[in-house]
Amino acid sequence: MFPALFRDPDAAKKLFDTIVESPNGRRSMSRLARTCKAMCEPALDVLWRELDSLLPLISLFPNNIMKKARRPGLGLAKAPNAEDWERVLAYGERVRRVAYIESSPSVSPSVFAIIAENRPVPYILPHLQTLIWRVDTPAGLERSTLFLNPELQSLILEVGNRIPQLGAYLVNVCNHTQLTAFSFTSPTSLPETFTDLVRSQNTLEKLALVAPGALSSQVGQWAASLPALHTLELDLTGRGIIAVEGFFDDIVSSGVSTPSDASSDSGVFSGDEIDFTEIKKSSLRLTGDLHSSGVFTDLRSLQLTGEVANIAVFLKHLTSELTSLELIIEDPPDMADWQDLSVLICERFSQTLLSLRVTATGASRFTELVRATSRAGADQPSRHLPLQYLSSLPTLIRLEIDLPESTLFFNEDLRYIAKACPSIETLRLCPMARFSGSSGPNLTLEGIATLTQNCQRLQNLALVLDARPGSAETLCALEVSSRSLLRLHVGHSNVNDPLHTTILLSHLAPHLETLKWFHEKNRPGYVETNSQGWQKVSDWLPHLQGVRLMERAKALGREAKRRTKEQSVDATIKKTYVNKFAHVRPKTVEQGIQSAPSLVDRMVQIKPDLLSVFVDATPTCVETVVDATPEVSHQSVGVEPMMVDSEVDATLPSDTASLRTSFDDTAHLFQKYGDFNSIPTMLPAILTGLLALACRVFLTYPLTLPKHMLDKSLSMLHAQKKNGDEPPNEKHELQGIQWNSTPSTTELLDHDIPPVCL
Repeated sequence: MFPALFRDPDAAKKLFDTIVESPNGRRSMSRLARTCKAMCEPALDVLWRELDSLLPLISLFPNNIMKKARRPGLGLAKAPNAEDWERVLAYGERVRRVAYIESSPSVSPSVFAIIAENRPVPYILPHLQTLIWRVDTPAGLERSTLFLNPELQSLILEVGNRIPQLGAYLVNVCNHTQLTAFSFTSPTSLPETFTDLVRSQNTLEKLALVAPGALSSQVGQWAASLPALHTLELDLTGRGIIAVEGFFDDIVSSGVSTPSDASSDSGVFSGDEIDFTEIKKSSLRLTGDLHSSGVFTDLRSLQLTGEVANIAVFLKHLTSELTSLELIIEDPPDMADWQDLSVLICERFSQTLLSLRVTATGASRFTELVRATSRAGADQPSRHLPLQYLSSLPTLIRLEIDLPESTLFFNEDLRYIAKACPSIETLRLCPMARFSGSSGPNLTLEGIATLTQNCQRLQNLALVLDARPGSAETLCALEVSSRSLLRLHVGHSNVNDPLHTTILLSHLAPHLETLKWFHEKNRPGYVETNSQGWQKVSDWLPHLQGVRLMERAKALGREAKRRTKEQSVDATIKKTYVNKFAHVRPKTVEQGIQSAPSLVDRMVQIKPDLLSVFVDATPTCVETVVDATPEVSHQSVGVEPMMVDSEVDATLPSDTASLRTSFDDTAHLFQKYGDFNSIPTMLPAILTGLLALACRVFLTYPLTLPKHMLDKSLSMLHAQKKNGDEPPNEKHELQGIQWNSTPSTTELLDHDIPPVCL
């Protein structure tokens, strides 16, 4: 599918444009760009084609040269080098539209100075076509010169304060660009030499001037002289009728004459006479007899803002074939002026007008907001805007009326629209209107039957109504069923009986595809009962539509019965004989039948089903207090010397063997150990040993035994005291110790030996 789609660039462009304009479209387009290489480049072109800020471009610089990597709008810490510009220039070639708002803190002003000093090319956005610049200071206005490239076609300039350098800036714009669309909005007046400054811009197709001085005769003459101008936008708010008339003073055709123009004066005294030309023009303007010829003949789209009377005066001077007219009026309008304006539109533009849109000015919407939020103004009833004066608009395709106060319509107004606009396709009658509990909408669902019956091309309908059950006559009339109505928006409409409403709606619009209403709970004017009722209608409607279409298909499939009638014919043959020569020639008739299939044009709106899922990726942090206090345990160790009583037999044996040695043996012994000279040296050692033995037997052992018995008794007494606190964990047993040996000091320390005090 995708390779075949990408072979046709126009089809791929339309598909991507549809996706990016849908809800969350830019996010879906960014995902498509990361899907495959075939879609990457076209998707990136659509994503970077229009930018609402310069922040995405600045974020392309490396993080190491930014003041803060996560906040690129704060500016650059140092000047970028040639390598740092690569990504900026690569993506800058894709940008076609960019906007800048000086009051927004998203972009630091210091960025522009760094870009101007270090840019490697003259224009960092070489293919920029539309530049939107909203500034309040001369420095902010000067920053836009960085983007005045030769390919720029549209410049939308909004200046909040008076800037003396505006004239020099316009000269710079005219020197670098050749625009096709120019818009200037400012609360301050235009420069006095505005027309002289911009006279070189002779290729303008769209012109919008919303500033004091825009209705001067010089501006009117310059705008009328533009050969390709087809869209004009002017602000008539706060201007008088004379000021509006002055816009056409210098563009009135020279062929206009009056009966009193002829004079019999010879010219001798002409220098002394008073010139009444201007006085005559003013009087003719007031009477309506002064008509201009050929004023804005190529103009096709017009947008006017101001009072209804001023708009009517302006439209009287136009002779162009308008196809689109947008009126931003003060609400509520004067009924007499509204009647004159409606009649004038039908007289001048009935055969060419395709779109008519009527909205309210910002001041009117603010006044309505204050009135709606105040307690006293909340119960004020809505005003009626009569549509009976729109008598004939046979070519009108789109009619939109969106006013904050004049929101009341009747079923008779729908009949007037159905009669005056048979070709209408989109009709919107204040779908955002809210009604209080005391007064509700007067339009009914049954009143739509006149539109569905007479407007065969009606596809989109948006209005606020009271969905009452339909009458039996309407439900039985098959001609009120519309095959073209596909989308219906009911706003804050009332619904009391969802079932009967569904039955009537399925009869009026059996092919309806989309039914919308306001279901947001935080929206002003929300009524939960109505929202739940329309939800039921939306759930039941497809099933009833299927039943109706099936029944009608079977009804159309039945064969109509042939009607027969018996009638007698006189078939008597009459013969007449005449002797006359006659030249007989057969009479032939050529007849052609042209068979053309019946074609039905039907538009199918395709929108991809998109699902946006938000994933909360915030890491969960849990604070836990850990007691890191070291545990200290006090433990006493009892050291008791283990005393062992051992008996040593120190008694000399009573039986001694007699030494029976011969002399030879004794001699042999002395020979073995030495001679007799060594015997005296051995006697001290023998005597010392005998003396030590006697000391042990008679002195040490008698004293040691009572001491051991005393230590043993003290150790047993200490063990009993310890058992009073906690059970003993050790058994004081002597293992591995021989009774005939004395324990060493190391062995005694290995046991728990309590200290002993003697």
